Amino acid sequence: MNIDNGRHRSILRQIARRAMSQRGLLTDFSSEAREEVAALGRRRPEAAEARDLRDLLWCSIDNDDSTDLDQLTVAEALPGERTRVLVAVADVTALVERDGAVDAHAGHNTTSVYTAGEVFPMLPDELSSGLTSLNPDQSRLAMVVDMVVSAAGEVEAGEVYRAWVRNHAKLAYNSLAAWLDGEGPAPPALAAVPGLDANLRLQDRATQAMHDRAHAHGQLGLKTLEARAVFDGDILNDLELDEENRAKQLIESFMVAANQAVARFLEARGMPSLRRVVREPRRWERIVELAAQQGTRLPATPDGRALEAFLQQRRAADPERFPDLSLAVVKLLGSGEYVAELEGREAPGHFGLAVGDYGHSTAPNRRYPDLVTQRLLKAALAGRPSPYSGEELTALATRCTRREDDAAKVERLVRKSAAALLLEGRQGQVFDGLVTGASAKGTWVRIFKPPVEGRVVRGEEGLDVGDRVRVRLLRTDVQAGFIDFARA
Repeated sequence: MNIDNGRHRSILRQIARRAMSQRGLLTDFSSEAREEVAALGRRRPEAAEARDLRDLLWCSIDNDDSTDLDQLTVAEALPGERTRVLVAVADVTALVERDGAVDAHAGHNTTSVYTAGEVFPMLPDELSSGLTSLNPDQSRLAMVVDMVVSAAGEVEAGEVYRAWVRNHAKLAYNSLAAWLDGEGPAPPALAAVPGLDANLRLQDRATQAMHDRAHAHGQLGLKTLEARAVFDGDILNDLELDEENRAKQLIESFMVAANQAVARFLEARGMPSLRRVVREPRRWERIVELAAQQGTRLPATPDGRALEAFLQQRRAADPERFPDLSLAVVKLLGSGEYVAELEGREAPGHFGLAVGDYGHSTAPNRRYPDLVTQRLLKAALAGRPSPYSGEELTALATRCTRREDDAAKVERLVRKSAAALLLEGRQGQVFDGLVTGASAKGTWVRIFKPPVEGRVVRGEEGLDVGDRVRVRLLRTDVQAGFIDFARA
């Protein structure tokens, strides 16, 4: 198939829209939702009980192109090398009422879907990138998670309340990480705010302590490589790997702590909740085999601390190949899911994070479980009963898990279509790769350059997850997102 290079983005957009429809996901907002948003634009939320924290040195840290800003962070030094860490989460439910047209759309898709062809936001842009986004220099209502972190990285206390906040600097992961590592100048937005540099150093110090403690307790330090499409206008030029860095680690550590604090806050008040869980890996025996190939003996039953010790040993011994090992482990761990935590019914924990009480609450502009959690929080703060019955929360957990899987498949298909575009005309070439999937449904391999995944349709016998292999490109199908390899 010959592709008109000038139409790459248009082709991927068509593929994305078709995939959304095939999965039962909505691509556009209804006229009723649009009318509702227009009315919201004339309304200003009120919160007489909200604290005024606008003078604190709040900042956002996200991707360069992010416009749906869900969180702000700030820190304060306390005696004994403790740190007060505050996470402000956009108060989306101040404007998105339950059972309205906007909420119906959000509850149907349950997540924003990010593809190279088009982004399909869970909430209309006028909200998620406007009225409910924590944009710079705007007063916004937020749900604040207020925590104290010890010098050893333990979260000692947690409080939740509503507050007015103001984003003083919109920062991006890569440039901030370069500054934190001493490899680049302070980003202009950071340099323009007196005292923000010292505050971010304080946040970073707390993060390092939290990170070390979490991994000592078995949180898995995996390093997976996410690829994003790079365009020149409408022409696809490359797939660029999105590397982990210190700024991402800061946000990840704070969000994990905030999500735990919220789950505990609801539990302490007898409120049900939605939990994010990753069960013990079903293919633990294959993880044991992979470790044995590297000279490490893991226990016969799942053990997060032992696995993390093995991962850290391999990261230090072979950092270049560590992402390949991480990818294999991620595939073998299995996917996460949502579960309702109800009275008398305790939800499983999160194996990858090594925690037993973990919800999703920090991204209500783009995840429906977080929006539901915000409604539960407000009910708990007001002393009201849960706005959702146990049956409703159980049904929501099942739907959100299913829809998240649908969204992931759409995103994966468009990534594969983008990869097929890049590999057009390279049939017959041989690539080094790693087996990422092996089941009755087929055997899959990710080649390293470009970072693309495809199916092994010839010579796949005997291959298993984690095996390194050389493959020859047989064919590509951009519309179907197919990339077929033969074992070389």
